Amino acid sequence: MNNWFRQHRFALGAALSHVRKAPGSFLFNVLVVAVALALPFAGVTLLDNVRPLSEELSVDPELSLFLKADTPRDQAQALAPQLQRILHGAHAKVTFVPREQALASLKEKSGLTDVIETLGDNPLPDSYVMKLEGFTSRADAARVDGIAEQMRALPGVDSVQVDSAWVKRLAALLGVLRLALLLLAVTLGVVVIAVVFNTIRLQVLTQREEIAVSKLLGATDNFIHRPFYYTGALLGLCAGAVALGAVTLALRPLNTAIAEFARLYASEFQLAPLPPLGMAGLLAISAGLGLVGAMLSVQRHLARLN
Repeated sequence: MNNWFRQHRFALGAALSHVRKAPGSFLFNVLVVAVALALPFAGVTLLDNVRPLSEELSVDPELSLFLKADTPRDQAQALAPQLQRILHGAHAKVTFVPREQALASLKEKSGLTDVIETLGDNPLPDSYVMKLEGFTSRADAARVDGIAEQMRALPGVDSVQVDSAWVKRLAALLGVLRLALLLLAVTLGVVVIAVVFNTIRLQVLTQREEIAVSKLLGATDNFIHRPFYYTGALLGLCAGAVALGAVTLALRPLNTAIAEFARLYASEFQLAPLPPLGMAGLLAISAGLGLVGAMLSVQRHLARLN
């Protein structure tokens, strides 16, 4: 075990020594890779902030059930137990709205009292309003549609209105954003691997004579490969740190603009940096991409020197 640690410590030292010999080239490559990583990192940060906001908005879809105008009041009120049975298992608040109350509310909110009074008889039917809780996804919205279909089949029911369509639209929009971010991340991940691949290729060509001498002295392939692997991982790690720093710094001016917009909707929404665990995950991914690029380059170009 001590020998294993000693070998990797030597490889890391050799990688750092190569970086010190050409710091300008290394920093330029870090900048190129960081630019490629900044877009998916910003997308992950945005989705991480929007997700709890969408969960906060996705509450209390409503069902409005309207009875036929000629339905007797006792028959209308007798529907309540049947509605509760249909809603069994769902957190729902069922409210019966008599036609007189609906008419009074219409007069109060519309300001058309004189026009409504010219109609004579009350044209509004008895109704039920049901507020549902915990329906936050497309699957939940589909379940609301199923509940509405069962209610439409009840005797005396004229129509049922459902406002769950926006739940579907919100979930679909977030799904599209996630897919777009995944495609962007894959595309830019290939760019990162290509940049590291080319960087390590140039380093291998620069150290070709040193590698040949090491082989004559009996150095194994693993001994020769490890410093290049560490260089690629360091390149990815440093680029990931720069990209995360740039995204975090960009949040301040963005939040200034968002605050002005959010105040129009009486909201205090702000974009927050990723939590430490999320940042660590992104740094691990960026280092992994650098390592993959280095491994592909080393296996391709050192094989030609054998």
